[in-house]
Amino acid sequence: MNRFRNILYVVSATPGDTTVLERAVALAQHNQARLTLLGVVPRVPVGIGAHEGGPVLGDLQSWLVAEREEFLSHLAAPHVQRVVIQSRVVIGTPFIEVIRQVLREGCDLVIKTPEDPGWLDRLFGSEDLHLLRKCPCPLWMIKPQLSGAFECIVAAVDVNEAYPVDEVEGRRALNRQVMEMATSLALSEFADLHVVHAWEPVGEWVMRSGCLSTDEERIKAYVQEVERHRRENLHALMRKTIDRIGPEATRYLKPNAHLVKGWAREEIPALVQRLGADLVVMGTVARTGISGLLIGNTAETILTQLDCSVLAIKPEGFVSPVTLES
Repeated sequence: MNRFRNILYVVSATPGDTTVLERAVALAQHNQARLTLLGVVPRVPVGIGAHEGGPVLGDLQSWLVAEREEFLSHLAAPHVQRVVIQSRVVIGTPFIEVIRQVLREGCDLVIKTPEDPGWLDRLFGSEDLHLLRKCPCPLWMIKPQLSGAFECIVAAVDVNEAYPVDEVEGRRALNRQVMEMATSLALSEFADLHVVHAWEPVGEWVMRSGCLSTDEERIKAYVQEVERHRRENLHALMRKTIDRIGPEATRYLKPNAHLVKGWAREEIPALVQRLGADLVVMGTVARTGISGLLIGNTAETILTQLDCSVLAIKPEGFVSPVTLES
């Protein structure tokens, strides 16, 4: 993936496996990018009999920062000859401080291990979901248990163009971003690439329920027409991708297209599981230009069902609600 210049690696509060850091270093080296290790420590709360900035709380806060700075230096030391690497420790709420670092330094990729809250039946915790909703640049959540290269990558795209005209081009651009990153990763990782679009004919169940006097032939014709449009759009996206990467890379990659009938929130996680995919590349914003709508309900429902690494991409022009001042 030769496109990044400023990569941010978020060091876990309870770091253990270093394989994800190794991947971040290798990616920075390949891209000749700068790599920043970010540690976030909690703000020490004011307690009974103590006030913020007082000697006891001030000493404790300073110790937490110093301890994290020492640990980040320890992590960075083996890699300083390979990449330009720096460390930064900040105080505050993790997802807010990660986004502020992105805004301050113009980072173009964030790499992080998922929280993996053991008491929840899902991979991503609340901090992860906040980042998936609000981080303005691509966010790569990598499972620390992953060893070696990715073997199976799924690119989830939305080729439905039954949207207002001002939204269609934004969705096309997001699909292109997803395909660009997924194909680049699949080639560099020698992975199988699967491109999936789930489609559902709007209103089919209403017609079949008897609420409308529609005969079976007309229903079938409607469903087939929707499928035809989606298939054509998916094939057009695949052709543009093939034109971009060239015939030689295409012969090697042999991408597989999946047009699956059903709700995306159900069919995409099911396909990911059937394929044994270890990475999903997908867009995470449903619509642009609408204040407060940060992540589509479908995208979030899919994410909460996945148990593999995720590369989440925002559309061009997305503005995070987190600012340097707020």
